[in-house]
Amino acid sequence: MSTESHEWTIESKGSLLDLKLNEVWAYRDLLLLLVRRDFVSFYKQTILGPLWFFIQPLFTTIIFTFIFGNLAGISTDGLPKPLFYMAGITAWNYFADCLTKTSTVFKDNANIFGKVYFPRLIMPLSIVVSNLVRFGVQMILLLLMMAYYHFVIGAPFHITWAIVLFPVIIVLMALLGLGAGMIISAMTTKYRDLAFLVTFGVQLLMYATTVIYPLSTALEKYPAYAWIIEYNPMTPIIETFRYGFLGEGAFSWGSLGYASGITLVLLLVGIVVFNKVERNFVDTV
Repeated sequence: MSTESHEWTIESKGSLLDLKLNEVWAYRDLLLLLVRRDFVSFYKQTILGPLWFFIQPLFTTIIFTFIFGNLAGISTDGLPKPLFYMAGITAWNYFADCLTKTSTVFKDNANIFGKVYFPRLIMPLSIVVSNLVRFGVQMILLLLMMAYYHFVIGAPFHITWAIVLFPVIIVLMALLGLGAGMIISAMTTKYRDLAFLVTFGVQLLMYATTVIYPLSTALEKYPAYAWIIEYNPMTPIIETFRYGFLGEGAFSWGSLGYASGITLVLLLVGIVVFNKVERNFVDTV
């Protein structure tokens, strides 16, 4: 009686640009489970739980208002300082969370990737979706603040037609963070030092984006460095966000188109390197 041994090898095939969207859809239940896991594990054994969604942007807004608005006297284009900073923080937090958490997806999930097969794109997508929940809660806080300043304070701001671009802004922030995060995640499989630089780098990048100052101020006071801010793809995204909800901001179709182009390029590059690395990353992580 003879015995036969069978060895199964799971290997990735197909184009590097293949998103395997049919597989992602087939594993949509896993995507929802991962989103729930991220939400529960992050706030497990905390006293305030999801209230941290409100506390973090609120305290950051207070600090920015005191330091940059009052002490430094940086212009907010005539908008109430807390509203100006809250809008910038809300948009920036979603992008930054997508970027930083996606950038470590290979390292953080190496054990799972090495044991069971599923579309690897599920992991970064679950991060983008779970962060969308946090973004939604912070948007509620922004809307409540807008209602207070409008009906109680009578502050001079107004919603413009550009608010209809809000879904586009969300998609651009998500895809920009996803694309850049997948590139960094692929690189960290060989260069671990990058994982330590990401958080610090994102904080520095915030100061090169119009989160704590309007683009008009940067162009007027710092013309020699304004090009860095202008060519930052997050700048037109945040400016459009403010223009839609608060009526102030340097909105232009050209700038938004530029941001969309950069986002598309980073996303395509991210998909290529992500698909390439996932084929043999278990040997290097």
